[in-house]
Amino acid sequence: MQAFVNFFYLAAAVLFILGIKGMTKPKTAVRGNQLSALGMGLAVLAALLDFHVVSYGTIIIGILAGGAAGVYMARKVQMTSVPEMVALLNGLGGGASLLVAAANYLESQQLSGMGQFDPTVEWSVAVILSILVGAVTLTGSLVAVGKLMGKVDDPKDIRNYKLGVKASFALLFVGTLTLVMGDTLNSGVLLTLMILLCLVLGVCLVMPIGGADMPVVVSLLNSYSGIAGAAAGFVLGNNGLIITGSLVGASGLILTSIMCKAMNRSLVNVLFGGSMAAAAGISKSENDAFYEGKVKFASADEVAMMLETAKRVVFVPGYGLAVAQAQHATRELASLLESAGAKVKYAIHPVAGRMPGHMNVLLAEAEVPYDQLVEMDTINPEFPQTDVAIVLGANDVVNPVAAKDKNSPIYGMPILEVYNARTVIVVKRGLSPGFAGIPNELFIRENTLMVPGDAKKVLQDVIKALREG
Repeated sequence: MQAFVNFFYLAAAVLFILGIKGMTKPKTAVRGNQLSALGMGLAVLAALLDFHVVSYGTIIIGILAGGAAGVYMARKVQMTSVPEMVALLNGLGGGASLLVAAANYLESQQLSGMGQFDPTVEWSVAVILSILVGAVTLTGSLVAVGKLMGKVDDPKDIRNYKLGVKASFALLFVGTLTLVMGDTLNSGVLLTLMILLCLVLGVCLVMPIGGADMPVVVSLLNSYSGIAGAAAGFVLGNNGLIITGSLVGASGLILTSIMCKAMNRSLVNVLFGGSMAAAAGISKSENDAFYEGKVKFASADEVAMMLETAKRVVFVPGYGLAVAQAQHATRELASLLESAGAKVKYAIHPVAGRMPGHMNVLLAEAEVPYDQLVEMDTINPEFPQTDVAIVLGANDVVNPVAAKDKNSPIYGMPILEVYNARTVIVVKRGLSPGFAGIPNELFIRENTLMVPGDAKKVLQDVIKALREG
């Protein structure tokens, strides 16, 4: 039976790998997700067949409760809230590893007292790693959720948080050595204190990080949840958890590296550099003074007139599109332009929105053709031949200062070079700064027109004007 269980785990691992491979391209992403779900189903089945299972009653209750919660979230959570949901699921994964490893530790204490279990150093390290990384992931993810929802503000002074991180690491190092090298049978109090310390550490690590860096943080916390899961697999001797956790941990680290590169920032700078907005120190009055008398505004009717003669149009989606739920209106306008003979594309920045691939998910929901979603490096050379670039809620990822102002907090960050288009239309609720906390030079350029308002409403007005014209 154990060989049969391991075969199921191996099959699940193969499906996970194929699923991840499928998610590398929009055309195969749905199939990749389905393969991954099938793999998880096999892994759950294998776990249920494991000879260690002594009672199915509680497990069945857990499956029903978890399944019901999953169905509810899938149906009710809006696409704009997917980043928060992903961050929450990362935290729950870390919390699950924490609870599983802690329960196994308590059971091992009982077995050791009866002479039926002899804890090794390797086993102790795996227990500690699963518990501690899981605890950090849990509270860190909850803080990330709060920041993404706008419920948790960036602290003005991060020195206390940095001090808390240093003190926590020092105490955890001492505690870990004590647990591994000492008597693990009588260390429950110490382990409990370390868990509490790691819960605090998770808060101290994420609180100073600014909202602009949340995509990187979510990706990193995803990796943490995988590492905690893999460690829990070593604790339980479960090959499925080891393989799955390793895949999640490795892919999360790779994605984190890609995200940092897209922002031209090191991971150390993201984690310990504090909020970019706080570093910029731009007040509201200074931001308003930057734009005063320099921004040229346009109406939906005027935008419609420009689009009537445009042959090449590029949409640049940002978080404002997600907030306004404007993906369907965007698709409708694009279809209208295509029917008039225009060539339409969508410029996708790696960190646009609140999570990796956020814009791709939103546009896929509106059934935008996959071949029209163009990555930054490919679309940038095409902007000089673009008649109209329509920026929908994007801010920092289209700010020209990233390419020329060495004093800017986003200097060196690769951006979408929309300013090279013949005409740039910016649809934005107002002139408030983006996550980096700095004004956007694009908004005052000669070839830029701003249409203030909700992206969905503005696009619907443009569509109406085009049809009436």
